[in-house]
Amino acid sequence: MNPSNEGSTLKPTTILPTFRSFGLVGAGVLIAMATVGCRSTGPRSTGPTLQHDSVRAIWVTRWDYTSPQAIAQIMERSRHAGFNTILFQVRGNGTAFYRSRIEPWADELGGRDPGFDPLAVAVVEAHRRGLALHAWVNVVPGWRGKKPPANRRQLYYAHANWFWRDASGHREPLGWYNNLNPCYPEVRNYLVAVMREIVKGYAVDGLHMDYIRFPNDVATTDYPRDRRTLAMFRSATNTTPDASPMRWNAWRTEQVTQLVRDVRHMVKRVAPKVRLSAAVGASPDRALRAHFQDTRRWLAEGLLDLVFPMNYAATVEEFRERSALWAALRPGIPVVQGVKFDGRTPQTIVPQIELARSYSRHYAAFAYNSLFERMDRRGRLKYDEQSEARKTLRLQVLPRVHRLAASTRSSTR
Repeated sequence: MNPSNEGSTLKPTTILPTFRSFGLVGAGVLIAMATVGCRSTGPRSTGPTLQHDSVRAIWVTRWDYTSPQAIAQIMERSRHAGFNTILFQVRGNGTAFYRSRIEPWADELGGRDPGFDPLAVAVVEAHRRGLALHAWVNVVPGWRGKKPPANRRQLYYAHANWFWRDASGHREPLGWYNNLNPCYPEVRNYLVAVMREIVKGYAVDGLHMDYIRFPNDVATTDYPRDRRTLAMFRSATNTTPDASPMRWNAWRTEQVTQLVRDVRHMVKRVAPKVRLSAAVGASPDRALRAHFQDTRRWLAEGLLDLVFPMNYAATVEEFRERSALWAALRPGIPVVQGVKFDGRTPQTIVPQIELARSYSRHYAAFAYNSLFERMDRRGRLKYDEQSEARKTLRLQVLPRVHRLAASTRSSTR
């Protein structure tokens, strides 16, 4: 994927001022979490029941928060706007936004312990507002940037042989995401261990997998072509990628599906109440063909509890066509259509939300920062050239979101 003040008297378009607005109880919780750094192992939220309520989710990226105050503000704004599920990003590219024993701290937090545990704070602040908190992880990416990481513990150095390589042994160039090779069993085991640490150590309501595919959007090379991967493929099929390109694609697809299976089995064993979901391509056929993401197979095997198609259509009609495609699949689990707010007008967003609701009752907004300003480390809002566009969406879209939330609550009583 490519970011309300407390009290019922505030309008959905209100811009929150500072941390002081959240009251002594919230401040006390956050200060305790920040100074003691305890892990969140309390009860999970009930969240949307799925049988009787709609999922009204919002993606919160790793760039949207740098402090406990910002996290509390995110939760309060989201609650007041009418969202009930927070997809809270805690892993972007092999670094962590929680106290991990496996991966180093994220560069976005200074590459070191920031003095608080973002995921623990998010769980507490979401649950005290009745929101479901799903930990959002980018699965396959191992690094992102034009330069290598500064931290030598990072996967880029610690497991350099796990990354995509071409037939000459050269690594995928820096610039966008540098990806791990899911064809290696040890890579799959490692990624499962990362996600196990999250669901076992924190009272999250869900685990949301993103980039659970071959993220080859900008790649011009057919990765991976290293000798070990080719030997594994030959051992399994007795052929080569050039001789059998369709089998090569099918084999790589199966490696991704095996990773999903492994995660599913781990969650069932370690935290059976946690709902497992994935952000997937808006067209299952295209996602299979281009990214070796076999969503149909995942659904047939019951590997997910929810599925989030990234239906980032530029037009209402295209959004309708994609939604109808998913309805025809009859997946048997909630289909939460992703609606792109970033760079879109209210005239596009509102009809798409209504279409998502008419097809499956569920939708997810991408993303928080398309609606709300971020907060700096001093608790001040950060305005930029997109601030007026955000204000327009708050004025024209959030009232509709708020009404949908109210109508859902009244219909389920």
